[in-house]
Amino acid sequence: MERIDDRIYADSPSAEDLAVKFAEATTGLTRKAAREESNRCLYCYDAPCIKACPTGINVPSFIKRIATDNLRGAATAIMTANPVGASCSRVCPTELLCEGACVLNDASRPIQIGLLQRFATDYAISDSRPLFTPGKPNGRKVAVIGGGPAGLSAARELARDGFQVVIYEARDLAGGLDTHGIVSFRLPQSISLWEVEQVAKLGVDIRTGIRVGDDVSVEQLLADYDAIVLAAGMGHVPSLGIEGEDLEGVYDAIAFVERTKSGLPPLSLSGARVAVIGAGNTAVDAATCSIRLGAESVKMIYRRTRMEMTAYPFEFEFAKQEGVEFRWLTQPVRIIGNAEGKVTHLECKRMVLSPERGKDGRSVPLPVEGSEFLLPVDAVILAIGQSRHLDLIGQLGLAHNKGVVSVDADTRQTSHPSIYAAGDIVFGSGIGEATVVSAAEQGKQAAHAIRRRFASQV
Repeated sequence: MERIDDRIYADSPSAEDLAVKFAEATTGLTRKAAREESNRCLYCYDAPCIKACPTGINVPSFIKRIATDNLRGAATAIMTANPVGASCSRVCPTELLCEGACVLNDASRPIQIGLLQRFATDYAISDSRPLFTPGKPNGRKVAVIGGGPAGLSAARELARDGFQVVIYEARDLAGGLDTHGIVSFRLPQSISLWEVEQVAKLGVDIRTGIRVGDDVSVEQLLADYDAIVLAAGMGHVPSLGIEGEDLEGVYDAIAFVERTKSGLPPLSLSGARVAVIGAGNTAVDAATCSIRLGAESVKMIYRRTRMEMTAYPFEFEFAKQEGVEFRWLTQPVRIIGNAEGKVTHLECKRMVLSPERGKDGRSVPLPVEGSEFLLPVDAVILAIGQSRHLDLIGQLGLAHNKGVVSVDADTRQTSHPSIYAAGDIVFGSGIGEATVVSAAEQGKQAAHAIRRRFASQV
């Protein structure tokens, strides 16, 4: 599998073209539209939208503040509950969460909570003033491994409680997938970097380009800090384990999307036939990126059906609108190349779903004998999940299930009493959910558990 960030493409789209093609697909509300929408809210007592939000944002409260033109107050209410609330206003599956719970669903249409949240947080970004202040120093130090949504949320809460916090981030920029792995036309990088800046302004020391286990030892962290929050997320896309993955034209979906946000020339796919293997949100991002990079056709290959697809419904609809095709019940078995070592075909076979259910509760796909066929392709993008940080977890000595770290559901405490974990590193094997908003809430929970632990020792 090729790492896109190791290559330069002379025929890549110009910066001007990319700015147009990767501009946000959804426009924000105008002041007039935001006021009109906020005045539709019933401001329910015991509002179901609050309960439906994993971070517990007081939705009626922030909407009321928009209606009364208190935009800074609205943004503060949002960001108090969700330290990555600006990013979530763009990427949260609101139709499944707060908007899905809105009482107006039965009468007309739900309040556009996501767009109102974006309106308020966009104001805070343009206002540029910090929304929060650090707490009085309590003499305790906490290390956070990973600067994505979970790590930022934990660090923000700990800093407000007076802890001295250092984030160790392996990449050159913090923000995790929000910064690197979600396409710009859904989430501009500037939004997640503003959230990083908000945390840094609280005095959190964000050390980028440092990989725990290599650049700094686990033993050193355990010796230097009172507690550790493990929020390292997951790694790159693993291989399928089929023939041909080393051919030119086979790519890691996360590296592929990241290239479009890195400021480096992205891959040119002008006129290419692209197959994206997988059906999650990252697969949709890779497919829609391919369209915008000039691909002639893009097919998403998935061994199950639409019903088992893990991408959010709005992601699926967006992909269809962009012109992405879907090949359901299709299993790749071999990638074929020419004499120059470049991809030319993807060999697949048809599948059927067994009544049997797997550990994740989904139907088990079974191959149809003799159903093999060839798809002509110029590029294959793998989007079949992400690898686990087994080496780091092993160095920390934590209990886990195939890389899914075991934690107490309430405290996020791991098998090591001084280490807490949150975010994608605790997701999998049927446990939890891989959403930005859930990661943010778990980071908060870890921070609050650490605060309670040391408060009891005073």
